[in-house]
Amino acid sequence: MQPFTIMIVFNAITYTRQMLQKKLLLPILLFSCFSWGQTQEDDNYIEFNDRSNVVHGVYLGVGTYFGEIDGENTYHGVFKVAYVANRQFEVGFAAVGFYSQQDIRVDAFETLDFAGGYAGLHIEPILFGRSKANLSFPLLVGAGAVVYVEDNNRDVDIDLNRDDWDEVFVVEPGVNFLYNLSRYVQLEVGMRYRFSSKIDLSPDRIKNINGFSAGFGIKVGIFNMGRNRYKKHLGNE
Repeated sequence: MQPFTIMIVFNAITYTRQMLQKKLLLPILLFSCFSWGQTQEDDNYIEFNDRSNVVHGVYLGVGTYFGEIDGENTYHGVFKVAYVANRQFEVGFAAVGFYSQQDIRVDAFETLDFAGGYAGLHIEPILFGRSKANLSFPLLVGAGAVVYVEDNNRDVDIDLNRDDWDEVFVVEPGVNFLYNLSRYVQLEVGMRYRFSSKIDLSPDRIKNINGFSAGFGIKVGIFNMGRNRYKKHLGNE
């Protein structure tokens, strides 16, 4: 092979090697810059679960309340199921059953007490929802029925054949103190006042079921589902 030819081949090989080095160098530099930037970003941020970013919850609740109807002792049982929006507002269904010791003497052989139930929409705005203790303002709007029941020596007998029941419409606002035992259990203590439509029953003694009641309850469910993951900056504010 002539010296001139050898020189041309050598120069071609050298040029090709230099071009390959340049083409490989650019991706390496770009990858290095990207990796360095990611490292710097990760050094300035931390990823964690934010328990305050709660969006919804749901629960079942039961309670017992004591109050008065027409000046006589009345006992209430309450059942609720509700959706909780961001620990600030509840909406759901509530049902209340009650028994009132009226001791209405009809004759020498019959004494009447009073009972009934109502159910409907439950809504409850909540203050300080992100704290351990909360304050809320429940409202129940619903309808139901009431009836006189025979109470002969505490042997209760509901005689619906006498046509002595009547429908009733109820609006019941209140105030509750709530305490979160855990993410799944909440206690409530509160009072409420019941407004009702007029009742038309015989004997014509009880005109309505208006009155105060107070008591406590327990809610079991998940009150802070939907935690979001995100990064928080650790640099100087």
